[in-house]
Amino acid sequence: MSENKTIAVLGAGHGGCAAAADLTARGYSVQLHARRAATLAPLRAAGGIAAKGVQNGTYTPSIMTTDVAEAVAGADLIMLVVPSVAHKSYAEALAPLIDGSVPVFLNPGHTGGALHFLKELRAAGYEGDIPLCETTSLTYITRMEGPAEVGIYSYTKRQRFAALPAKHTDTLYSVVNAIYPETIKASNVLETGLANMNAVFHPTGMLMNTGWLERTDGGFLFYKEGITEGVGRATRCVDDERLAVAEALSTPALPFLDSFLRAGLTTQAAYDTGSIATACEQSEPNKTISCPPSLDHRYIHEDVGYGLVPFAAFGELACVPTPTISALVQIAVAATGIDYGRDGLTLDKMGLTGLTADALVRFVETGKA
Repeated sequence: MSENKTIAVLGAGHGGCAAAADLTARGYSVQLHARRAATLAPLRAAGGIAAKGVQNGTYTPSIMTTDVAEAVAGADLIMLVVPSVAHKSYAEALAPLIDGSVPVFLNPGHTGGALHFLKELRAAGYEGDIPLCETTSLTYITRMEGPAEVGIYSYTKRQRFAALPAKHTDTLYSVVNAIYPETIKASNVLETGLANMNAVFHPTGMLMNTGWLERTDGGFLFYKEGITEGVGRATRCVDDERLAVAEALSTPALPFLDSFLRAGLTTQAAYDTGSIATACEQSEPNKTISCPPSLDHRYIHEDVGYGLVPFAAFGELACVPTPTISALVQIAVAATGIDYGRDGLTLDKMGLTGLTADALVRFVETGKA
């Protein structure tokens, strides 16, 4: 750890509380932000965050606040640990507070997170340079187990990392890798974005189990029981389309099962079967995670709107058909009444309207299209 390292953790949900507890336990000074006072109230009442798993004990951030300015004041790193749908509001809040001297780390960026965040920063009036970076997914396998209790089941292994633009990846990687040694450098944010495994299997698992989850209020284990062979085969179709988009954009990409194994989320024996269903059934870190009780959940709102929608958008830009992905988006629209194709992360919202595939690659590499 760098001496007196202060980290602003923006977001106090599953990932934010895991990060706040873990980083505090490891000697960092954490300034935790939540958008609602009600989120922080139980943490204050308990004297901190009770963690179990990777860390065990109660850990108290140096600051717990609903004021973004207070959370980022004096920080050496600003880390957003929030769903993708919150990137816009945080970009607007941070625009008048930052000067480009402190790195901003999206943990996670999912698909197009850094592109979207940069677009919203510009729209909010920030015109300077910004040391911006992201990981594909959250650096923890974690769930809140009570209002002030978090289970940190493991760190996510071999987590892809990139900066926007990629020419700054080496510099920012040295900062983030010192905190999260499991991160590995990716070529650019197209690679991190197209490695979004949550978007590959969460929507299929939710939409193909809608009757079961609504009848039981999510009364089954999502990964262990909900990802059956049929769901796994549909997931593989999504994955094949994602890989085709990545190839058209000259972007490295691993098949779902390879990424799942490398992340430490399944066993070698399960991987060797070639079955996504078996890999999920034998996922030790995910074995106790229940299905969400309704479609009103980030597995749909985030992983469709900010996962499948940008997958399809990149496919459109690269002239690659994505019929299964597009069908799942339309089923999600029909099932929820939410127009994800309009409200999700489109090319326009990522600041990419009118770019060719070559111009897109040039932009993520150099910052210039």
